[in-house]
Amino acid sequence: MLTIRDILQIKAIEGIKLVAGAAGIDHQISIVNIIENPDVFDWLASNELLLSTGYIFKDSEELQNRVIHELAENNCAGLCIKMKRYFDRIPQNMIDLANKYGLPLLELPFEYTLSRVIAIINEKTNADYDALNRRSLDLHNALFKIPLEGGGIEQISAELADIIHNPLLILDWDWNLLCYTDHPDNKTPLEEFLSLQKNRPIFPSEFTEAIPQYVSEIKKSIQRDYDHKGQSFKCRIMPISVSSHVYGYIVVFQTVRKLTELDNLALEHGSTILAMDRMKAKELEEVKLKIRHDFFDDLLSGNITSTETLHSQSDLHGLNINYTYYCMVVHIEPTLLESYKDIVYRKYELEHMVKKCVNLIHGLSSKANGELTCYYRSQQIIILVGKNENKPPVTVNETKAFAHELVELLTREMKKTQFLIGIGSQYKTFSSLHRSFFEAQEAMRLMQRFKDNRIISHFEDYAVYHFLDSNIKPAEMEEFFYNTLGVIYHHDQTFNTSFISTLEYYFMHNQNVTEAAKAMFIHRNTFIYRIDKIKELLNSNLKNADELFQIQLALNLYRLLNKG
Repeated sequence: MLTIRDILQIKAIEGIKLVAGAAGIDHQISIVNIIENPDVFDWLASNELLLSTGYIFKDSEELQNRVIHELAENNCAGLCIKMKRYFDRIPQNMIDLANKYGLPLLELPFEYTLSRVIAIINEKTNADYDALNRRSLDLHNALFKIPLEGGGIEQISAELADIIHNPLLILDWDWNLLCYTDHPDNKTPLEEFLSLQKNRPIFPSEFTEAIPQYVSEIKKSIQRDYDHKGQSFKCRIMPISVSSHVYGYIVVFQTVRKLTELDNLALEHGSTILAMDRMKAKELEEVKLKIRHDFFDDLLSGNITSTETLHSQSDLHGLNINYTYYCMVVHIEPTLLESYKDIVYRKYELEHMVKKCVNLIHGLSSKANGELTCYYRSQQIIILVGKNENKPPVTVNETKAFAHELVELLTREMKKTQFLIGIGSQYKTFSSLHRSFFEAQEAMRLMQRFKDNRIISHFEDYAVYHFLDSNIKPAEMEEFFYNTLGVIYHHDQTFNTSFISTLEYYFMHNQNVTEAAKAMFIHRNTFIYRIDKIKELLNSNLKNADELFQIQLALNLYRLLNKG
């Protein structure tokens, strides 16, 4: 393979000069690239010779030092700077660092264009590519053989770690651990600085959120530093992706040695093989998920009438028919996704988001005061909480307290996302579970209909409204409302008064004028004046029980009719 020493002998670029890093003169060159953007640091590869005019670091000594450091850390072949453009001579700090790291630092005469130099060197390295391609094919065959013989990601992980001579992790699309392989020569075992619990996140969110979203489109690994208790670990992150769809990541910790060009090729092949494995696993998961969803849909629709089917299917899906259950429905409004124009990508991101919410909910299951089971449909997560029939029933306040903890957790972890929770009643018989689900949905519907700034509601909060809405036609509601409170409503519309809301606060606070005035943030005398005016308009002293019942009923209909 072509080396830095060979470059100095090429007649076509005569005058190129080594000014520092002579210890690396025999560094091999596999590819030549141009560095004129700091973003390139993420994509540096071993044995890469970088050419530059020096534009990006001409005004920053800190950036000059970083360029040398990053190239050395990534086992690059060297750096060649075109002279007389931005530099008359290479800065001494770069020369000193290049000598320290043994990174060849070369001066390129002004008359040569960077594109011409690339063409000349590539012409010399073409022969080496044939040998590299043969080795690449051998790597591909070795890795591809594993799934053909029935091996899974554990075997692929072990083979990859052996090839690249470094420990590695294989993670899913949400950075949860699928498997890992440490290396016998690793002096700092992974378990010393990582929590290696399967199906749990490995890295803190600030680390993963710093990974570019477009990483799946690059098809190359990127470099990152992972800091833990004062120690910094160099790692390469390779996406496992197909057509911009990320199935997971390979994370290599360079704790044994730096990656070579062949190692990077092995990672690319490994990524392809793992993508096939993840696609197969996803298809299998989707089949299982459909079976699970179909069962819960039938269960919560009340369509399972066979006791035998109910017994067998419930056991299979983690439910106990001897428990008493109540249902919660979590509705997700991801405002962040509204800006996404690609429908397919939006659907993928929504599924990603909902699955993350399900994992968070499972993590809070110990607070549920019962055994928790959940599944999702589109933008809703359905939660079933069951208790042993011999234990006391769960109170409405207990269910709301758990719902509040859920909302706090979800809101904290899922940015730019709103959540609403509807809760159904607890039923003594398992076959009545569908009624609790209906109630949770109804509580959600009425909460959204009234737009009263609630984010959590129990069916009991709206039981009266549900009864009225289910049994009285809209035309009949309107007629009753106008016959009872029409004169008050028209007065509000004509004179811009607030007598209807005054009546609502009056009954909300059990006709206690002082408390009602305080809740409305008005003076007590103002409230009394309004009540006196209402009495006058209604021709009532607001003391007759039948009249009071009719007025309160009309106020409930007022909300259902959305007159406010």
